[in-house]
Amino acid sequence: MDSKDQKILEILKEHADYTSRDIAKKTLLPVTTVFNRIKKLKKEGIIERFTIEVDHKKIDKGFMAYVEISVNLPLLKSKGKSQFDVLNEIKGFEFVERADIVVGGADLMVVVRVKDVEEFEEVLLKKLQNIEGIENTKSLVVIRE
Repeated sequence: MDSKDQKILEILKEHADYTSRDIAKKTLLPVTTVFNRIKKLKKEGIIERFTIEVDHKKIDKGFMAYVEISVNLPLLKSKGKSQFDVLNEIKGFEFVERADIVVGGADLMVVVRVKDVEEFEEVLLKKLQNIEGIENTKSLVVIRE
């Protein structure tokens, strides 16, 4: 990767919908060069996907919380399961935006997006906390992104 590739990536991070022509205008590179470099970056796995940013309030998902989850490792092991199994189960819920295995106090960090605090209460108490192997949760409500 050189400085031209980095410049293309910087533009795409902010404007994933830009065409090669749009990027060429911003970088002063020929359109074919931009096209070929993006193709190369995708082939090398540097660009994994193109995505969008959503206004979550407009789709009734304006409430966001981070949920720290601690798992009961001995229980999971006795059931032939691991943190990965719990993680994959959590990722299957439609209200989960992101879920990761972490270290430093908690075992998993989950980003939950729902309509409001009432829906959050429902998913936390009736879905997340009922997953076998989850020992406890700690929620951090986002007041501004």
